[in-house]
Amino acid sequence: MPARFIVVGAGIAGLATAVALNRDGHDVRVLEQRTDLGTGTGISIWPNALAALDEIGVGDAVRDAGGRVTAGAIRWRSGRWLRRPAGQRMVTALGEPLVVVRRSTLTGLLADALPPGALITGASVTTVSTTESGVQVTTAGGDVLAADALVGADGVRSVVATTLNGELPSRYVGYTAWRGVADIPLDPDLSGETLGPGMQVGHVPLGPEHTYWFATERTPEGGRAPDGEHAHLARLLSGWATPIPQLLAATAPENLLRNDLYDRAAPRRWSRGPMVIVGDAAHPMRPHLGQGGCQGIEDAAVLARCVTQEADLPDAFTSFATFRRRRVRALVREAATIGRILNARPTALGAAASWGTAALPERVVTAHLASIAARSAFAVPLD
Repeated sequence: MPARFIVVGAGIAGLATAVALNRDGHDVRVLEQRTDLGTGTGISIWPNALAALDEIGVGDAVRDAGGRVTAGAIRWRSGRWLRRPAGQRMVTALGEPLVVVRRSTLTGLLADALPPGALITGASVTTVSTTESGVQVTTAGGDVLAADALVGADGVRSVVATTLNGELPSRYVGYTAWRGVADIPLDPDLSGETLGPGMQVGHVPLGPEHTYWFATERTPEGGRAPDGEHAHLARLLSGWATPIPQLLAATAPENLLRNDLYDRAAPRRWSRGPMVIVGDAAHPMRPHLGQGGCQGIEDAAVLARCVTQEADLPDAFTSFATFRRRRVRALVREAATIGRILNARPTALGAAASWGTAALPERVVTAHLASIAARSAFAVPLD
């Protein structure tokens, strides 16, 4: 039976959830505090998330909008290869290449899949509560909206998650991250990561003319480079192998983003009655597996399937939480472990661990990656 949903948050998880629910005939309104959704850099959409996007009807549109990546090599900052998998072997294991798109492109495609008027920007949600007939939402502007159910997709600082769980403290993980888009293409053979003591740089093609990249460094919380982030990274990465200095040089300083990284306490409760949380609100994770946004997309497809299968919305939300916890818990732990290893002190420990990955058999690494990110890794509850 069609229901009225409010989705709080128009990030990737929120918009994907809205698309999935609307596709099944539900009336959905998305409330977003921002007025501009066109910001951000890039995001890697792995085959598990592409399979989920196929489930909600927008997979091909995303594939057509992004660049394809068929390999994931790892090198040391000197240019020496630590791991160089065969591209076709990786594609075979994952089911298809991963796709890299601008975040604004992805959110735009998802927003365009919604009916006119379904997305309401400039609406900052301050409180949510249950009522006899469903849920009630109050915005900072004083608007009060009602619906049958509420989906909290409002990120790490989720109002909905704290309503369900109380305060969820955050802790700085010890390192920060920069992200940018370089206005030059990347040799596909160099797609992957370049590592150095206490630093990690990832780089993947973003279409034929651009490259999405990120870098992490262990540094005090809240720091800012006195002469600017671009100049700081230029010094840190000046001696690194091609294409690292070239990518930075081709990135406009005003488009370089810096964000400290935090671990947030895992919420004990994902749902209660007609309220449920998805994406970073439910399971924030460090970026080292490239699965944060991908798992939010999986959430969207699974939640819609649970709503279809269950006659009662609270029961559907409980089923969703039970089903999804099993998968995301392991990914959150693994992403945190990788981050701790790469940024270990002294830096020689992290460097030794990075070099140790070269000794792992390729079939073992590929099989583990497939268990996380292959098309077959995405699953929905069976009828």
